[in-house]
Amino acid sequence: MPEYLLPDVGEGLIEAEIVTWKVKVGDVVAINDIVVEIETAKSLVELPSPYAGEVTDLLVPEGETVSVGTPIIAIGEKAPAAAPPMEIDLSNPAASGRVEGESLVGRNKAERGPQRRARKGSVTPASEAAANTQMQVQGAFAPGGAQSQDVVPADEPAVPAVSAAPVEPEPVSEFVPSKALTSDEVRVLAKPPVRKLAKDLGVDLASLRATGPHGTVTRADVEAAANGSAPTPAPQSGSSSAARTPNGATKSLHETREPIKGVRKMMASAMVGSAFSAPHVTEWVTVDVTRTMELVDRLKQRREFRDVRVSPLLVLARAVMLAVRRTPEINSFWDEAAQEVVLKHYVNLGIAAATPRGLVVPNVKDAQDLTLLELAGELNQLTATAREGKTQPAQMSGGTFTITNVGVFGVDAGTPIINPGESAILCFGAIKKQPWVVTTDGVDEIVPRQVTTLALSFDHRHIDGEKGSRFLADVAGILEDPASALLF
Repeated sequence: MPEYLLPDVGEGLIEAEIVTWKVKVGDVVAINDIVVEIETAKSLVELPSPYAGEVTDLLVPEGETVSVGTPIIAIGEKAPAAAPPMEIDLSNPAASGRVEGESLVGRNKAERGPQRRARKGSVTPASEAAANTQMQVQGAFAPGGAQSQDVVPADEPAVPAVSAAPVEPEPVSEFVPSKALTSDEVRVLAKPPVRKLAKDLGVDLASLRATGPHGTVTRADVEAAANGSAPTPAPQSGSSSAARTPNGATKSLHETREPIKGVRKMMASAMVGSAFSAPHVTEWVTVDVTRTMELVDRLKQRREFRDVRVSPLLVLARAVMLAVRRTPEINSFWDEAAQEVVLKHYVNLGIAAATPRGLVVPNVKDAQDLTLLELAGELNQLTATAREGKTQPAQMSGGTFTITNVGVFGVDAGTPIINPGESAILCFGAIKKQPWVVTTDGVDEIVPRQVTTLALSFDHRHIDGEKGSRFLADVAGILEDPASALLF
């Protein structure tokens, strides 16, 4: 029976969490049917079945994190319908392969001859005949029908089975243990992950009513006990009761503990590595983007843009593509192992997206070659996929420059941390109406304008202040006057 081993769905991944099973035991699946949704360190991934057949077992429960290569599901051939048992008429001697007047024991003794062995203890003819009849009945319902299984011969002469009188079996004394078994001495049926969960929650498995197949304790049984809907041992003095939620978080009266795994774990590791390996420098600029907002309104009215979402982020993304041409060092990478700076002649533009499972940074491949309309379509698709948690590892690899849009939360700006493998990241703040000094014909006046703040963090090992400042000024200049993009 083939077992589906958890594959490595991304470069270098070592583990994944079973999020949702799409099938159940007894379902029949075909090759490439989706059987499970898992969460890796980068994204949610749906796994297709490499086998066709009937699902015979789900080897890992939902919410469990397992290593790559671990069997997660068993898929076998669809079981054929069981054949009806063969019926044998015991009143007909021919049905058992005997002639009338010949007992099974007598025939066996004649066939075995000198090879017969004496049976320990005395056996009465009546009891021997009853045993022969029982062997015939058992053989009729054994796999494959009636069996001609040898019966150990006895020294007494054979007696025809028809003359045997029923003998009452000797009463068997009921087993009574010498002492009551404790919960520790009772081996409860439960899978290892369920035992671990019970141990973490302080639930005594022996006190639970098993609802799983063949009397096994399930994860739901343990969680129900932890939530107070099933009998559990009273907590010890000084301890507080705790319950675990479906996502693995442990709740108590005063605190909630959530396991760090999947995308969140990967994000934390990447941010720590970046923050303490690349010397960050952050520069700020406040920009009047009133003309950019006017351009966005005009683009929304154009027929070719009606099917895509147009926002100031689109104009900013295009401005970054143009500014990189004048400062290519921004789109580079410090290779510590080779002690080289790698200048990249393409831009895989990453957009940081907050999802319920953590921060992900999918990127638009070769964004420098896209028109404004094509770039709008790619950004729409990228953000929609990220919100659904369906971003694939390939969509998050190979980024060269990142934009993080904190303005959608009403935040003015921040000091972003560079995405690993890159050298700079641009933070886009909220656009708000503010009083702004405008000079008209040499006369200054204060008028309300649409204003935002940009913050650029860059790796100061190979990007000096002059290059970082020039790039930031170019982006700000395009947002302030989109017509200036014709100069790039």
